[in-house]
Amino acid sequence: MFILQTLSQSNSQKSTTSTDEENGSVWKGMKNFANMLMEDPVVEEELPPPDPTEGVDCGLGKLQISLSYDFQTLTLTLKVLQATNLIAKDFSGTSDPYVKILLLPDKKHKLLTKVKKRNLNPRWNECFLFEGWPHNKLLEKTLYLQVIDYDRFSRDDPIGETYIPLNEIDLSQSPVMWRFLQPCKDSRGKLGELLLSLSYQPAVGRLTVIVMKAKDLKAKDITGASDPYVKLWLMYGNAKTEKKKTSIKMRTLNPVYNESFIFEIPWERIREATIEVTVMDFDKVGRNEMIGKVMLGSKSGPLESRHWNDMITKPRQQVAQWHLLKD
Repeated sequence: MFILQTLSQSNSQKSTTSTDEENGSVWKGMKNFANMLMEDPVVEEELPPPDPTEGVDCGLGKLQISLSYDFQTLTLTLKVLQATNLIAKDFSGTSDPYVKILLLPDKKHKLLTKVKKRNLNPRWNECFLFEGWPHNKLLEKTLYLQVIDYDRFSRDDPIGETYIPLNEIDLSQSPVMWRFLQPCKDSRGKLGELLLSLSYQPAVGRLTVIVMKAKDLKAKDITGASDPYVKLWLMYGNAKTEKKKTSIKMRTLNPVYNESFIFEIPWERIREATIEVTVMDFDKVGRNEMIGKVMLGSKSGPLESRHWNDMITKPRQQVAQWHLLKD
């Protein structure tokens, strides 16, 4: 079994479970969120001194991490320390960076650091533990780290990435290393992206979803285009209770809708509700075909649940975000 667990300083825990098809081992990823404020707090622990940086300097900045391995508990510890000289992605001349972590080839289970607001030299000092991994199995894995600029009103923008094959690292030496960030190989979704805006009024239990536009949709017709429309389902658990849909935009992969839909969701049920948003290709002759979908809710993926939780914490405000469409 495969277990992912996050741990904060307040000892709150969340876990999800799935199957590791490769070796059936158990591993846990735990996060210690030390820095919660928009401005960097005083760091009690002194960071290691700078050391030589590996990789090619592409002008995107560099990332410092440390790795260690406990051979008795079969635990790999990753500490994301800091980044320096990140490029600015916002019009204000700064960025709001966070780090996404994968243990490749597994791409389904990702870990995320906290977002550091308006900071091109962020310090995270966050630990991630992967438990139950025999050393010989870890040597078959590659640690992937991507620094991303968080954007509340549009799609998050990748800054750069680095790959660390663990068979090239002497984990017994607990190395501390700098890595130059490289341009991201694939920063766009293969199915396209969808811009959605959410607003919730807790006093009356009303959720407003605005389907704004989509871009770079996958072509479904032999003409190289699609006839997309968007379908929305209100769900509680696996039960679908209410459906709405947009108009059809003919022969385009970049449709603009700006259509709003209202769902009545009582405040006491807002955290158990989910909105399934599906982009469909209309077909006059055959069956309509799905292009991709997004699940919005407090228990969805990291980026989807963040959008939902932002909506909850900002009542009566429109909160917009780009989402990658998934199969």
